[in-house]
Amino acid sequence: MKDYVRDWLDGIDVGHLREKACRSMARLYIVPRWGEMAVGDIKPSAYRAWKKDLLASPKVGADYGREILGLFAMMMDDAVEDELRKASPVSHKRRRGKYTKKTKEKKRYMDITDVHQLALNALIFWGFPGYVFILTMACTGMRPAELYALRREYVHPAWPGSEPDDERREESIERYAGEKPMPAIRVQYQHQWKDSELTLLPPKYDSHRTLVIPPFLAELLEMLLDSHDGEWMFPSINNSPLAKANFTYQYWRKIADGREARTPRAKGGGRGGTWRPLPGWPAVKAYAGKRLYLLRHGHKEWIDEDGHSRVAVESRMGHEIAGVEGTYSNVTPTMERAIMDSLQARWLGFVVTLEPDWLPESPKPLPVDLSGWMKKQVSSAHESDRSSGL
Repeated sequence: MKDYVRDWLDGIDVGHLREKACRSMARLYIVPRWGEMAVGDIKPSAYRAWKKDLLASPKVGADYGREILGLFAMMMDDAVEDELRKASPVSHKRRRGKYTKKTKEKKRYMDITDVHQLALNALIFWGFPGYVFILTMACTGMRPAELYALRREYVHPAWPGSEPDDERREESIERYAGEKPMPAIRVQYQHQWKDSELTLLPPKYDSHRTLVIPPFLAELLEMLLDSHDGEWMFPSINNSPLAKANFTYQYWRKIADGREARTPRAKGGGRGGTWRPLPGWPAVKAYAGKRLYLLRHGHKEWIDEDGHSRVAVESRMGHEIAGVEGTYSNVTPTMERAIMDSLQARWLGFVVTLEPDWLPESPKPLPVDLSGWMKKQVSSAHESDRSSGL
């Protein structure tokens, strides 16, 4: 079996991250259990016992366990085609045994007040790039690795004029920079580690896409671009590529879980050396201990709630719709403008609720006048209310 697993893995044609995951599952779980057994000697009863133990293991977890079992099932199906077995030990018949309801992750509605508090926490800890990063993820639904790899030339106002593909540039200028411009981000890459090198790769599922953004976010992104000259839209605290950090541990947990104020430690002052002083910031209850990815989920909630078409929503999330609906549907400029307008309206409805002292103390001077910018946003919100008769 260990020889078959090695040959099988050498023959798969998948993305490098998926191949890495498959090899890890095989090395840690499949080969240790079945490696010394002949491929044809694996019995269904032995497989069922292994499955039961695997899914019950707290070390593995149910979701990861099912992924391991799915990989093993593919190996066994191919072993049948290779004539190493007469049938797979993995039953593809109806469910057997007692019914166990799958446990779903408990999520809360993504409130824009919570999102803005996350952005303020990021402002204190990370700086202006952190403030814009959080709002960008919440208002675009981009995957984290896509945000890490977002280059300045693929962001409004540089894009679509900076688009290297001649045909796409011409079409995009007409659509997004014409008589009624719509600021947009082009999702062109994701950052992943490949063969120990940080590499620009196509986005997951090759989901290259253009995301219209609300005017307030376009202004923030332009302000951020003007504040630095790096190639990446969101530089890390030390101005290196964000993907080089363990973002969940080094950034997100601190932003979402809150932190007490700390005073500077003198050089040579014991374990850990020096550190920069930071004021404290509150935990955001809805996200404390939770995943960054929930901001992506929350973006879909927002645009679903606003009643946008399914094809526009799924396209924005980088998903494909299967079947006839996916074949015949198309995202129109009217659909995109509706999404842009609803996100802007959500923002303007929020900014009028801000207290006068909303901006926290920053440990270092901000590169922009964020307070002055927000006053203009509030004025814009009031003007919008007057023009709509509210």
